Amino acid sequence: MTFDEILDQVREMLQSKGRMSYRALKRRFDLDDEYLEDLKAELIKAEGVAADENGEVLVWVGKDSLESRVQSPESEKVQSPRSKVQSQETQPLEAERRQLTVMFCDLVDSTALSAQLDPEDLREVIRQYQATCTTVIQRYEGYIAQHLGDGLLVYFGYPVAHEDDARRAVRAGLEILAGLAPLNAQLSAMIRARLPHPVQIRIGVHTGLVVIGEIGSSEKREILALGETPNVAARLQGLAEPDTIVISALTQRLVVGLFECQELGPQTLKGVTAPMALYRVIREAEAQSRFEAAVRTGLTPLVGRDEELALLHRRWEQAKEGEGQVVLLSGEAGIGKSRLVAEVQARAVQQGFVILQGRCSICYARSWLPTTKTRSPMCWGQAPPNSSCCCRSLRIFSRMPFKPPRSHPSRKSAVVSRR
Repeated sequence: MTFDEILDQVREMLQSKGRMSYRALKRRFDLDDEYLEDLKAELIKAEGVAADENGEVLVWVGKDSLESRVQSPESEKVQSPRSKVQSQETQPLEAERRQLTVMFCDLVDSTALSAQLDPEDLREVIRQYQATCTTVIQRYEGYIAQHLGDGLLVYFGYPVAHEDDARRAVRAGLEILAGLAPLNAQLSAMIRARLPHPVQIRIGVHTGLVVIGEIGSSEKREILALGETPNVAARLQGLAEPDTIVISALTQRLVVGLFECQELGPQTLKGVTAPMALYRVIREAEAQSRFEAAVRTGLTPLVGRDEELALLHRRWEQAKEGEGQVVLLSGEAGIGKSRLVAEVQARAVQQGFVILQGRCSICYARSWLPTTKTRSPMCWGQAPPNSSCCCRSLRIFSRMPFKPPRSHPSRKSAVVSRR
Protein backbone atom coordinates (compact mmCIF):
# COMPACT_ATOMS: atom_id res chain seq x y z
CA MET A 1 0.00 0.00 0.00
CA THR A 2 1.04 3.58 -0.59
CA PHE A 3 1.57 6.04 2.23
CA ASP A 4 -1.74 7.80 1.45
CA GLU A 5 -3.66 4.50 1.54
CA ILE A 6 -2.18 3.59 4.93
CA LEU A 7 -2.84 7.13 6.19
CA ASP A 8 -6.51 6.91 5.16
CA GLN A 9 -6.94 3.54 6.86
CA VAL A 10 -5.24 4.68 10.06
CA ARG A 11 -7.34 7.87 10.15
CA GLU A 12 -10.58 5.93 9.65
CA MET A 13 -9.63 3.30 12.23
CA LEU A 14 -8.53 5.92 14.77
CA GLN A 15 -11.74 7.92 14.32
CA SER A 16 -13.79 4.77 14.84
CA LYS A 17 -11.93 3.47 17.90
CA GLY A 18 -10.92 6.77 19.46
CA ARG A 19 -7.42 5.64 20.47
CA MET A 20 -4.80 3.14 19.35
CA SER A 21 -1.38 2.20 20.66
CA TYR A 22 1.64 2.73 18.45
CA ARG A 23 2.61 -0.90 18.94
CA ALA A 24 -0.74 -2.03 17.50
CA LEU A 25 -0.32 0.26 14.49
CA LYS A 26 3.18 -1.02 13.82
CA ARG A 27 2.07 -4.65 14.00
CA ARG A 28 -1.13 -4.15 11.97
CA PHE A 29 0.54 -2.30 9.10
CA ASP A 30 4.08 -3.67 9.49
CA LEU A 31 5.52 -0.17 10.05
CA ASP A 32 9.05 0.76 11.05
CA ASP A 33 9.79 3.63 13.42
CA GLU A 34 10.44 6.17 10.67
CA TYR A 35 7.20 5.32 8.85
CA LEU A 36 5.27 5.63 12.10
CA GLU A 37 6.79 9.05 12.79
CA ASP A 38 5.68 10.20 9.33
CA LEU A 39 2.11 9.10 10.08
CA LYS A 40 2.18 10.86 13.46
CA ALA A 41 3.48 14.06 11.87
CA GLU A 42 0.66 14.04 9.33
CA LEU A 43 -2.17 13.24 11.77
CA ILE A 44 -0.96 15.30 14.75
CA LYS A 45 0.82 18.27 13.23
CA ALA A 46 -0.47 18.66 9.68
CA GLU A 47 -4.13 17.65 10.07
CA GLY A 48 -4.53 18.27 13.80
CA VAL A 49 -6.97 15.36 14.21
CA ALA A 50 -4.91 13.32 16.67
CA ALA A 51 -2.80 13.81 19.78
CA ASP A 52 0.05 11.88 21.37
CA GLU A 53 -0.51 10.43 24.84
CA ASN A 54 2.67 9.72 26.82
CA GLY A 55 4.53 8.56 23.70
CA GLU A 56 2.54 5.31 23.63
CA VAL A 57 -0.98 5.98 22.37
CA LEU A 58 -2.47 7.95 19.48
CA VAL A 59 -5.77 9.63 20.45
CA TRP A 60 -8.39 10.97 18.04
CA VAL A 61 -9.25 14.62 18.79
CA GLY A 62 -10.89 15.53 15.50
CA LYS A 63 -14.54 16.08 14.70
CA ASP A 64 -17.04 13.69 16.35
CA SER A 65 -14.30 12.22 18.52
CA LEU A 66 -16.60 11.53 21.46
CA GLU A 67 -19.56 10.31 19.40
CA SER A 68 -17.43 7.72 17.60
CA ARG A 69 -16.25 6.04 20.78
CA VAL A 70 -17.88 2.96 22.19
CA GLN A 71 -19.67 4.06 25.34
CA SER A 72 -18.56 2.45 28.60
CA PRO A 73 -18.61 3.40 32.28
CA GLU A 74 -15.05 4.66 31.94
CA SER A 75 -15.80 6.79 28.88
CA GLU A 76 -18.89 8.23 30.53
CA LYS A 77 -16.76 9.50 33.39
CA VAL A 78 -14.54 11.55 31.09
CA GLN A 79 -17.30 12.64 28.70
CA SER A 80 -17.33 16.42 28.44
CA PRO A 81 -20.27 18.41 29.81
CA ARG A 82 -20.90 19.86 26.34
CA SER A 83 -21.45 16.38 24.85
CA LYS A 84 -23.73 15.50 27.76
CA VAL A 85 -25.80 18.57 26.96
CA GLN A 86 -26.12 17.47 23.35
CA SER A 87 -27.26 13.99 24.35
CA GLN A 88 -29.67 15.26 27.00
CA GLU A 89 -31.30 18.24 25.32
CA THR A 90 -34.52 17.73 27.23
CA GLN A 91 -32.70 17.72 30.57
CA PRO A 92 -30.73 20.98 30.97
CA LEU A 93 -27.81 20.86 33.38
CA GLU A 94 -28.51 22.56 36.68
CA ALA A 95 -26.33 25.53 37.56
CA GLU A 96 -24.07 25.08 40.57
CA ARG A 97 -21.92 27.30 42.74
CA ARG A 98 -18.29 26.26 43.06
CA GLN A 99 -14.73 27.53 43.16
CA LEU A 100 -12.88 27.50 39.86
CA THR A 101 -9.45 28.45 38.68
CA VAL A 102 -9.99 30.18 35.34
CA MET A 103 -7.29 30.58 32.69
CA PHE A 104 -7.57 33.04 29.83
CA CYS A 105 -5.04 32.50 27.05
CA ASP A 106 -4.79 34.85 24.07
CA LEU A 107 -2.63 35.23 20.99
CA VAL A 108 -0.42 38.34 20.92
CA ASP A 109 -0.89 40.82 18.05
CA SER A 110 -3.22 38.62 16.04
CA THR A 111 -4.33 41.70 14.07
CA ALA A 112 -0.86 42.03 12.54
CA LEU A 113 -0.87 38.35 11.67
CA SER A 114 -4.24 38.64 9.92
CA ALA A 115 -3.02 41.66 7.94
CA GLN A 116 0.20 40.01 6.74
CA LEU A 117 -0.83 36.38 6.24
CA ASP A 118 -3.12 34.77 3.74
CA PRO A 119 -6.38 33.69 5.43
CA GLU A 120 -5.54 30.03 4.89
CA ASP A 121 -2.12 30.48 6.47
CA LEU A 122 -3.66 32.43 9.36
CA ARG A 123 -6.16 29.63 9.92
CA GLU A 124 -3.34 27.10 10.06
CA VAL A 125 -1.41 29.22 12.57
CA ILE A 126 -4.42 29.55 14.88
CA ARG A 127 -5.34 25.89 14.49
CA GLN A 128 -1.87 24.68 15.40
CA TYR A 129 -1.64 27.13 18.30
CA GLN A 130 -4.99 25.95 19.68
CA ALA A 131 -4.01 22.29 19.21
CA THR A 132 -0.81 22.88 21.19
CA CYS A 133 -2.77 24.50 24.02
CA THR A 134 -5.50 21.85 23.97
CA THR A 135 -3.06 18.96 24.32
CA VAL A 136 -1.52 20.50 27.44
CA ILE A 137 -4.85 21.57 28.95
CA GLN A 138 -6.36 18.11 28.56
CA ARG A 139 -3.30 16.56 30.20
CA TYR A 140 -4.01 18.60 33.32
CA GLU A 141 -7.76 17.89 33.09
CA GLY A 142 -8.77 21.43 32.30
CA TYR A 143 -12.05 22.13 30.50
CA ILE A 144 -12.00 24.43 27.47
CA ALA A 145 -15.25 26.37 27.79
CA GLN A 146 -14.87 28.61 24.75
CA HIS A 147 -12.67 29.30 21.75
CA LEU A 148 -12.91 33.09 21.56
CA GLY A 149 -11.37 33.77 18.16
CA ASP A 150 -7.69 33.32 18.91
CA GLY A 151 -8.27 33.08 22.67
CA LEU A 152 -9.12 30.21 25.00
CA LEU A 153 -11.28 30.29 28.12
CA VAL A 154 -10.36 27.34 30.34
CA TYR A 155 -11.78 26.07 33.63
CA PHE A 156 -9.77 24.04 36.13
CA GLY A 157 -12.07 22.46 38.69
CA TYR A 158 -14.97 21.65 36.36
CA PRO A 159 -16.51 19.20 35.71
CA VAL A 160 -14.15 17.35 38.11
CA ALA A 161 -12.66 19.27 41.04
CA HIS A 162 -9.14 18.52 42.30
CA GLU A 163 -7.43 19.75 45.42
CA ASP A 164 -4.64 21.21 43.26
CA ASP A 165 -6.59 22.86 40.44
CA ALA A 166 -4.70 26.14 40.84
CA ARG A 167 -1.39 24.29 40.54
CA ARG A 168 -2.64 22.42 37.47
CA ALA A 169 -3.61 25.69 35.81
CA VAL A 170 -0.25 27.35 36.42
CA ARG A 171 1.70 24.26 35.35
CA ALA A 172 -0.40 24.03 32.20
CA GLY A 173 0.39 27.67 31.45
CA LEU A 174 4.12 27.12 31.85
CA GLU A 175 4.00 24.04 29.64
CA ILE A 176 2.07 25.91 26.95
CA LEU A 177 4.75 28.62 26.95
CA ALA A 178 7.45 25.95 26.71
CA GLY A 179 5.71 24.52 23.64
CA LEU A 180 5.83 27.78 21.68
CA ALA A 181 9.40 27.30 20.41
CA PRO A 182 8.71 23.96 18.68
CA LEU A 183 5.36 25.34 17.49
CA ASN A 184 7.06 28.29 15.77
CA ALA A 185 9.61 25.98 14.15
CA GLN A 186 6.78 23.77 12.92
CA LEU A 187 4.79 26.69 11.52
CA SER A 188 7.78 28.06 9.63
CA ALA A 189 8.02 24.79 7.75
CA MET A 190 4.26 24.44 7.15
CA ILE A 191 2.86 27.74 5.92
CA ARG A 192 3.70 29.34 2.59
CA ALA A 193 4.47 32.81 3.92
CA ARG A 194 6.98 33.82 6.55
CA LEU A 195 5.56 34.76 9.93
CA PRO A 196 5.89 38.50 10.60
CA HIS A 197 6.87 37.58 14.17
CA PRO A 198 6.94 34.40 16.25
CA VAL A 199 3.70 33.21 17.78
CA GLN A 200 3.43 34.65 21.30
CA ILE A 201 0.70 34.39 23.91
CA ARG A 202 -0.42 36.01 27.16
CA ILE A 203 -1.97 34.02 30.01
CA GLY A 204 -4.01 35.23 32.97
CA VAL A 205 -5.11 32.98 35.86
CA HIS A 206 -7.53 33.80 38.68
CA THR A 207 -9.34 31.69 41.30
CA GLY A 208 -12.73 32.46 42.79
CA LEU A 209 -16.39 31.58 43.20
CA VAL A 210 -18.63 31.24 40.15
CA VAL A 211 -22.03 29.92 39.22
CA ILE A 212 -21.57 27.48 36.35
CA GLY A 213 -24.24 25.92 34.24
CA GLU A 214 -25.95 25.78 30.89
CA ILE A 215 -26.45 28.99 28.95
CA GLY A 216 -28.24 29.43 25.62
CA SER A 217 -31.17 28.12 23.63
CA SER A 218 -31.87 24.56 22.51
CA GLU A 219 -30.09 25.27 19.21
CA LYS A 220 -26.85 26.33 20.89
CA ARG A 221 -25.98 25.57 24.48
CA GLU A 222 -22.79 26.31 26.34
CA ILE A 223 -21.42 25.55 29.78
CA LEU A 224 -20.32 28.93 31.13
CA ALA A 225 -19.15 30.19 34.51
CA LEU A 226 -20.70 33.49 35.53
CA GLY A 227 -19.26 35.87 38.07
CA GLU A 228 -16.26 38.09 38.54
CA THR A 229 -13.65 35.33 38.24
CA PRO A 230 -13.64 34.87 34.42
CA ASN A 231 -13.63 38.64 33.90
CA VAL A 232 -10.64 39.09 36.21
CA ALA A 233 -8.74 36.30 34.43
CA ALA A 234 -9.32 38.10 31.12
CA ARG A 235 -8.08 41.40 32.62
CA LEU A 236 -4.95 39.69 33.97
CA GLN A 237 -4.25 38.29 30.52
CA GLY A 238 -4.43 41.82 29.12
CA LEU A 239 -1.80 43.02 31.64
CA ALA A 240 0.63 40.18 30.96
CA GLU A 241 3.70 40.72 28.82
CA PRO A 242 4.10 38.45 25.77
CA ASP A 243 4.96 34.87 26.74
CA THR A 244 4.28 35.40 30.44
CA ILE A 245 1.70 34.29 33.00
CA VAL A 246 0.09 36.71 35.43
CA ILE A 247 -1.84 35.33 38.41
CA SER A 248 -3.91 36.97 41.13
CA ALA A 249 -3.06 36.98 44.83
CA LEU A 250 -5.83 34.45 45.47
CA THR A 251 -4.26 31.99 43.05
CA GLN A 252 -0.77 32.75 44.32
CA ARG A 253 -1.79 31.81 47.87
CA LEU A 254 -2.92 28.40 46.61
CA VAL A 255 0.41 27.71 44.87
CA VAL A 256 2.81 29.53 47.21
CA GLY A 257 6.10 27.68 47.46
CA LEU A 258 5.34 25.58 44.37
CA PHE A 259 6.28 28.28 41.85
CA GLU A 260 8.74 31.15 41.83
CA CYS A 261 6.74 34.34 41.33
CA GLN A 262 7.63 37.99 40.88
CA GLU A 263 5.38 40.41 42.72
CA LEU A 264 3.95 43.08 40.43
CA GLY A 265 2.29 45.10 43.18
CA PRO A 266 -1.30 46.33 43.34
CA GLN A 267 -2.82 46.91 39.91
CA THR A 268 -6.08 48.59 38.93
CA LEU A 269 -8.23 46.41 36.69
CA LYS A 270 -11.04 47.74 34.53
CA GLY A 271 -14.38 46.95 36.12
CA VAL A 272 -12.85 45.96 39.48
CA THR A 273 -13.34 48.46 42.29
CA ALA A 274 -10.27 47.76 44.47
CA PRO A 275 -6.68 47.32 43.21
CA MET A 276 -5.50 43.70 43.11
CA ALA A 277 -2.07 42.34 43.99
CA LEU A 278 -0.67 40.47 40.99
CA TYR A 279 2.24 38.12 40.40
CA ARG A 280 4.19 36.98 37.36
CA VAL A 281 5.07 33.29 37.34
CA ILE A 282 8.77 32.73 36.65
CA ARG A 283 9.24 28.97 36.93
CA GLU A 284 8.29 25.94 38.96
CA ALA A 285 9.98 25.71 42.35
CA GLU A 286 11.87 22.72 43.72
CA ALA A 287 9.14 21.87 46.24
CA GLN A 288 7.04 18.97 44.97
CA SER A 289 4.04 19.55 47.23
CA ARG A 290 2.41 22.16 49.42
CA PHE A 291 3.66 20.26 52.44
CA GLU A 292 7.27 20.50 51.28
CA ALA A 293 6.78 24.21 50.74
CA ALA A 294 5.34 24.53 54.26
CA VAL A 295 8.31 22.65 55.75
CA ARG A 296 10.67 25.34 54.48
CA THR A 297 8.76 28.02 56.36
CA GLY A 298 8.53 25.98 59.56
CA LEU A 299 5.97 23.56 61.01
CA THR A 300 3.92 23.74 64.17
CA PRO A 301 4.40 21.03 66.83
CA LEU A 302 2.74 17.69 66.05
CA VAL A 303 -0.25 17.19 68.36
CA GLY A 304 -2.66 14.27 68.83
CA ARG A 305 -0.75 11.68 66.82
CA ASP A 306 1.17 9.89 69.58
CA GLU A 307 -0.38 6.49 68.88
CA GLU A 308 0.14 6.61 65.11
CA LEU A 309 3.69 7.95 65.51
CA ALA A 310 4.55 5.25 68.05
CA LEU A 311 3.35 2.57 65.62
CA LEU A 312 5.54 3.95 62.84
CA HIS A 313 8.53 4.14 65.15
CA ARG A 314 8.01 0.50 66.20
CA ARG A 315 7.92 -0.58 62.57
CA TRP A 316 11.07 1.44 61.93
CA GLU A 317 12.89 -0.27 64.78
CA GLN A 318 11.80 -3.66 63.42
CA ALA A 319 13.18 -2.73 60.00
CA LYS A 320 16.49 -1.77 61.58
CA GLU A 321 16.62 -5.25 63.14
CA GLY A 322 16.29 -6.85 59.72
CA GLU A 323 12.53 -7.35 59.47
CA GLY A 324 11.27 -5.53 56.38
CA GLN A 325 8.17 -3.45 57.01
CA VAL A 326 5.46 -1.87 54.87
CA VAL A 327 3.05 0.72 56.29
CA LEU A 328 0.16 2.33 54.39
CA LEU A 329 -1.23 5.64 55.64
CA SER A 330 -4.66 6.24 54.16
CA GLY A 331 -7.20 8.96 54.82
CA GLU A 332 -8.83 12.18 53.68
CA ALA A 333 -6.74 15.08 52.48
CA GLY A 334 -5.42 17.40 55.18
CA ILE A 335 -5.49 15.06 58.19
CA GLY A 336 -1.69 14.87 58.55
CA LYS A 337 -0.45 11.89 56.50
CA SER A 338 2.46 13.79 55.02
CA ARG A 339 3.41 15.13 58.45
CA LEU A 340 3.62 11.60 59.90
CA VAL A 341 5.83 10.49 57.01
CA ALA A 342 8.01 13.56 57.57
CA GLU A 343 8.43 12.66 61.24
CA VAL A 344 9.67 9.18 60.30
CA GLN A 345 11.99 10.73 57.73
CA ALA A 346 13.42 13.15 60.29
CA ARG A 347 14.13 10.33 62.73
CA ALA A 348 15.84 8.26 60.05
CA VAL A 349 18.00 11.19 58.94
CA GLN A 350 19.05 11.90 62.53
CA GLN A 351 20.23 8.30 62.79
CA GLY A 352 22.30 8.62 59.60
CA PHE A 353 20.17 6.64 57.18
CA VAL A 354 19.51 7.26 53.48
CA ILE A 355 16.04 8.17 52.25
CA LEU A 356 14.81 7.57 48.71
CA GLN A 357 11.41 9.05 47.94
CA GLY A 358 9.00 8.01 45.20
CA ARG A 359 6.18 10.32 44.20
CA CYS A 360 3.20 10.19 41.87
CA SER A 361 2.72 12.83 39.21
CA ILE A 362 -0.50 14.77 38.64
CA CYS A 363 0.02 14.80 34.89
CA TYR A 364 0.80 11.23 33.81
CA ALA A 365 -1.09 7.96 33.77
CA ARG A 366 1.69 5.38 33.55
CA SER A 367 2.04 2.47 35.90
CA TRP A 368 4.51 2.56 38.74
CA LEU A 369 7.95 1.36 37.76
CA PRO A 370 9.47 -1.49 39.76
CA THR A 371 11.39 -0.14 42.74
CA THR A 372 14.22 -2.53 42.00
CA LYS A 373 15.12 -0.34 39.02
CA THR A 374 15.61 2.73 41.21
CA ARG A 375 19.07 3.66 42.44
CA SER A 376 18.67 7.36 43.18
CA PRO A 377 16.20 9.57 45.07
CA MET A 378 14.06 10.17 42.01
CA CYS A 379 10.43 9.49 41.21
CA TRP A 380 9.87 5.77 40.73
CA GLY A 381 6.87 6.16 38.47
CA GLN A 382 3.63 7.97 37.82
CA ALA A 383 0.07 7.25 38.89
CA PRO A 384 -3.28 8.29 37.40
CA PRO A 385 -4.05 12.00 37.83
CA ASN A 386 -7.73 11.37 38.63
CA SER A 387 -7.34 10.99 42.36
CA SER A 388 -6.61 13.61 44.99
CA CYS A 389 -5.05 10.96 47.24
CA CYS A 390 -1.78 10.44 45.37
CA CYS A 391 0.41 7.80 46.90
CA ARG A 392 3.82 8.85 48.16
CA SER A 393 6.34 6.28 49.21
CA LEU A 394 9.69 6.51 50.89
CA ARG A 395 12.15 3.69 51.23
CA ILE A 396 14.45 3.92 54.23
CA PHE A 397 17.57 1.83 53.87
CA SER A 398 19.52 0.75 56.95
CA ARG A 399 22.95 0.78 55.35
CA MET A 400 24.95 3.33 53.37
CA PRO A 401 26.45 2.76 50.91
CA PHE A 402 24.14 -0.05 49.81
CA LYS A 403 23.91 -2.47 46.91
CA PRO A 404 20.76 -2.28 44.77
CA PRO A 405 18.69 -5.47 45.16
CA ARG A 406 18.85 -7.91 42.27
CA SER A 407 15.30 -9.24 42.26
CA HIS A 408 13.59 -7.87 45.37
CA PRO A 409 13.96 -4.95 47.80
CA SER A 410 16.48 -5.22 50.59
CA ARG A 411 15.17 -7.03 53.66
CA LYS A 412 16.66 -4.36 55.88
CA SER A 413 14.31 -1.64 54.70
CA ALA A 414 11.02 0.01 55.51
CA VAL A 415 8.46 1.35 53.11
CA VAL A 416 6.01 3.99 54.27
CA SER A 417 3.22 4.91 51.82
CA ARG A 418 0.77 7.77 52.10
CA ARG A 419 -2.34 8.11 50.01
